[in-house]
Amino acid sequence: MTSTQLVLDLKLRDSYSFNNFVVGDNGLLVGLLKQIASAQGEQQVFIWGDKFTGKSHLLQAVCQYAAVNKLVTSYLPLKQLIRCSVEVLEGLERVDIVCIDDLHIVSQKFDWQRHFFDLINRMRAADKVLIFTANLPPNEIDLELEDLRSRLNWGPVIKIKSLNDQQKKQALQLRAESRGFELPDNVATYILNNFSRDMSALYEKLEQLDQVSLEQQRRLTVPFVKQVFE
Repeated sequence: MTSTQLVLDLKLRDSYSFNNFVVGDNGLLVGLLKQIASAQGEQQVFIWGDKFTGKSHLLQAVCQYAAVNKLVTSYLPLKQLIRCSVEVLEGLERVDIVCIDDLHIVSQKFDWQRHFFDLINRMRAADKVLIFTANLPPNEIDLELEDLRSRLNWGPVIKIKSLNDQQKKQALQLRAESRGFELPDNVATYILNNFSRDMSALYEKLEQLDQVSLEQQRRLTVPFVKQVFE
């Protein structure tokens, strides 16, 4: 079992690193996270923002970066874990950096809220680091346990900013490069102008194109993209 899987067998995506994250207007946030992953900086950070703005990417990038610095990390996506027992949160104070994804999911789940309150206290006492993400800031999440809300505000609360169109095109080209193929500028522009601007949907289109181009041994051109999705 690797250090990034100390508590649960949850594998990180190799493609989610700082190297292929398009920073856009999030330079201060990325710099802060790199400091944390180097055993410096804040003890707790809360990142919030719209869906598909790269929050999960950043949490996993922290874990990848921290592993290089010999830190023990744990990435916990609540979308997967919420069906488990709250006991999955036990013992995390032994981990250097714990990354909790999608905290808003504990809305209306008092038992989970109480255990997260306890976890924050244990991590603070052990001088360990917690990073949370959610789609809302702590003060707007529907929490029955007000003491948890106050604990979530103990560190910086930072909104992750969405990418503009040029940055989205750059993100698509970086994703293509990580998958081993080239995405020409005109093709990236066509995809961006003709499909959903949602990054998750754009990445899905890119994966479909990669698969079909490999099967047909075709390079990516605008006519080919039109043919695939017509």
